Amino acid sequence: MRKLSEIENLVKAKKNYKMAVAFGQDEDTILATRRAVEEKIIDAILIGDEKVIRAICAKLKIDPGLFEIVNEPDEKKSGDRAVRMIIDGKADLLMKGLISTPYYLKPILNKEYNLVAKDGVLSHTAILEIPTYDKLLLVSDVAMIPYPDLNQKVQMINYNIKIAAKLGIENPKVAILTANEKVSDKMPCTLEAAVIAKMAERKQIKGAIVDGPLALDVAISKHALEIKGLTSPVEGYADILIMPNIEAGNIFYKATTLLAKGMLAAVVTGAPFPAILTSRADDDDSKYYSIVLAAALV
Repeated sequence: MRKLSEIENLVKAKKNYKMAVAFGQDEDTILATRRAVEEKIIDAILIGDEKVIRAICAKLKIDPGLFEIVNEPDEKKSGDRAVRMIIDGKADLLMKGLISTPYYLKPILNKEYNLVAKDGVLSHTAILEIPTYDKLLLVSDVAMIPYPDLNQKVQMINYNIKIAAKLGIENPKVAILTANEKVSDKMPCTLEAAVIAKMAERKQIKGAIVDGPLALDVAISKHALEIKGLTSPVEGYADILIMPNIEAGNIFYKATTLLAKGMLAAVVTGAPFPAILTSRADDDDSKYYSIVLAAALV
């Protein structure tokens, strides 16, 4: 799969799902949601200040009748109401609008709702369409876990394997990224990467080809792999990149989208339902493809 638009073909064969948008009162979110509704991918519930939503619709010349609008001017309460709609079976997927990330995630993590297992981890996957790479690239974690430990990285890998399978990517190649390929106790992330690669070799991680530690160049370039005189089952053609920490992940994803004209779709992983989490600065195309991705994961 090379383009995010190809995911649309998977989704359009499904029924329309209902999406609850927490504090859905910004232009890019409303534009993306309008597009998804018109493409018959989802039906949408916008939760937020109704006056603001209707004013934005008027400005953008969008028919507010395309959406169900739930008046909730309080940002924090809008997040809780959106999650309650999922719990009550009134919606199938969740989207972050103008709500702050902590307010968006708090009800998902609310122990009273029991949505995330005790030993579960919420993570984040960005799927990038990059003009210079000839297939979609799944990247974790660029937004949620600051310094993932070994067990969290294993869970991140398993989440991404499941997403890849939903997209028809069988036996994806997973690269656990570090600064270089040498295992050294001076760089703990290389030790973790080596252990995870051995776990995969021993079938403790299934459904993927996993290798690490790998630098970015050898993870995505067969030429770099050959020049360095290395061999790897990933073969310089990774489907999934596991970042050593959030700094590396966030810089990579923003450099890709802002400097390399990449497009993205992004979701929270580890919740029992698809939850869209994009940056407030992401454009309406990225938000639209995040909706498409979430619908594919229901």
